[in-house]
Amino acid sequence: MKKLLLVAALAALSLNAAAGGVDVSVYTRKDQFTDIRISPGGQYFAATLPMEDRSVLAVIERQTGKLTGTFRLPRDNYIADFEWVGPERVVLSAAEKFGSLDEPQPTGELFAMNADGGKAEMLVGYRTQDGGLGTNIKPKKGNDRIWAYLIPTPVGDGRTALISAQPYSRDPHSTAERIDAFTGRMQRVAIAPMRNARFATDNQGVVRFTWGSNSDNIRHLYYRTGDGAAWDLVTIEKDGLFEVPVGFSADNQTVYLQVEQPSGPDAIVAMDLATRKRTQVLRDDRADPWRIIYRNNTRVPIGAYFSDGRLHSDFFEREAPEARLQKSLEAAFAGQGVVVTSQTNDGSLALVQVYSDQNPGDFYLFDTKARKAAHVLAKREWFDPAQQATSKPIEVKARDGMLLHGYITTPNGSNGRNLPLVVMPHGGPIDVQDHWEFDSDAQLLSAAGYAVLQLNYRGSSGYGKSYVSAGAREWGGRMQDDLTDATRWAIAEGIADKGRICLYGASYGAYASLMGVAKEPDLYKCAVGYVGVYDLPKMIADDTRDSRRSGNWLREWVGDPAALGDVSPNRLADRIKVPVFLAAGGEDRVAPIEHSRMMESALRKAGVPVETLYYDTEAHGFYTQEHRQAFYTQLLAFLSRSLGGAVATTGAGAAEAKAAK
Repeated sequence: MKKLLLVAALAALSLNAAAGGVDVSVYTRKDQFTDIRISPGGQYFAATLPMEDRSVLAVIERQTGKLTGTFRLPRDNYIADFEWVGPERVVLSAAEKFGSLDEPQPTGELFAMNADGGKAEMLVGYRTQDGGLGTNIKPKKGNDRIWAYLIPTPVGDGRTALISAQPYSRDPHSTAERIDAFTGRMQRVAIAPMRNARFATDNQGVVRFTWGSNSDNIRHLYYRTGDGAAWDLVTIEKDGLFEVPVGFSADNQTVYLQVEQPSGPDAIVAMDLATRKRTQVLRDDRADPWRIIYRNNTRVPIGAYFSDGRLHSDFFEREAPEARLQKSLEAAFAGQGVVVTSQTNDGSLALVQVYSDQNPGDFYLFDTKARKAAHVLAKREWFDPAQQATSKPIEVKARDGMLLHGYITTPNGSNGRNLPLVVMPHGGPIDVQDHWEFDSDAQLLSAAGYAVLQLNYRGSSGYGKSYVSAGAREWGGRMQDDLTDATRWAIAEGIADKGRICLYGASYGAYASLMGVAKEPDLYKCAVGYVGVYDLPKMIADDTRDSRRSGNWLREWVGDPAALGDVSPNRLADRIKVPVFLAAGGEDRVAPIEHSRMMESALRKAGVPVETLYYDTEAHGFYTQEHRQAFYTQLLAFLSRSLGGAVATTGAGAAEAKAAK
């Protein structure tokens, strides 16, 4: 296969850090692409390419590597999802975000394009694009007053797609519509009996299930026998537990549900639709299903991937061709995560993603008949996996006996003992999970000589509903204690030098970092807060104005505002005794910069050494390459002064960082 021209045009860089320094530019470079899928007939690849402040869909002819079509979105807009609706037609949905760490929010817009770039259309959309798409594309008449997203279905007739749609009105009911991918004409196929609903189809593309919740946040699941039939209530959320459909049997007589359990991970359960008899068919001992594995071009589930430590798969239909394919690929790429991302309709070609803690990701095209794999492209070909740090899955017992999961990354070539340690709590905090994968921040810090601890503290997803629920109303409480207990574990294991440990996190991770040095002033030597929230009563007051739904959620998961001042770092600045680095963006809607300015003021008033990096034009995470390099350069310099690791060798402020050391 010829090397894709799109990739060949990108110059490869070597990751050879100079002695005593780290080239941060190689860690801040964007992936060459985000996602890639093969067309149903196998003639094309469609791939999303991240730019500095947007993303682009590119279609490439498989045999020649020729770029045949592109679709570009405006600034701050990203391709949230895309599907081949036929051999020559792609439908894509858009999302908007204002910072690199923002959760992309769907705009409700849908576009379509032929593989050759022709017949580009806005099928659904509230705004007129003029310039960013290469031509003036206006919403179809009548479709500019709704928002929509794609409903997963088997590849259809090449002309239509199934979408979920809502009008722009107060608390509207969702509808399922079949939309013509050329004209935008819609035909209604179902109306949900509740607001904020999602839909699931059987193998003929008939909407059979819907689920969602009203402003009380109590989820409901409904079923119907077919088009035009009445909805029947199946499940109401009870004690925080719920279930959602993930597929049907080939004859559509059995539905498969992912069912939350009172303790432990979710189970996959088969329910006979005639008798409602349920049979558990798959459940991992420790991890939730991360992604369902289907028979090719169907909604028939046969197994799942599980992200427990390293990625692995398991099946309840072990003799299915797709199950055998998965296991043979796992044997061929032993020690790495292997995911089949898409296949041709006839199953002859499969696009396979292979990744690990040291490998950002390679894609291979696997010929299922010849049983040969050809390399297509790499997400970041400038990294040599053999030179990267390794990340080891760990288990830590919390002080109350709860078993916690996470990862410890140690520098390449080190003995993993008595190292300076950076504890890096993830954002969220609820329903977010650190995985075994290539983590740019962990790799950069390891290149500077640090061990990195990432903990899926209680509240994190992936280990069952009870694991998530244990984090409710535990900001500054047991979630914070989990990080402390994991830090002490790293000391006891001989991994961390107890005199050289710092906290660094973004969003909630920034809150946890500042809360950590307030709650455990003798354990850590410094703290870094990147786009964080530091005053919880203010956070709830600001967010509650958005909607009653948001207010209910915040009180359920964060707590009573009257009691949260005691776990707000900006009100505990007099307890902090170590240097602090704060970074924030002036356009941040998730964690407004006012939080960082209040935290800075409180620290200065308490006499705590504090340095800052603020950009008025950035938001929840810095987008521009220049600003990202400046942040990581300052981060390494700051950590070096407390822990003794390497500083940056390139990027804005490198000379100043070295001088400051």
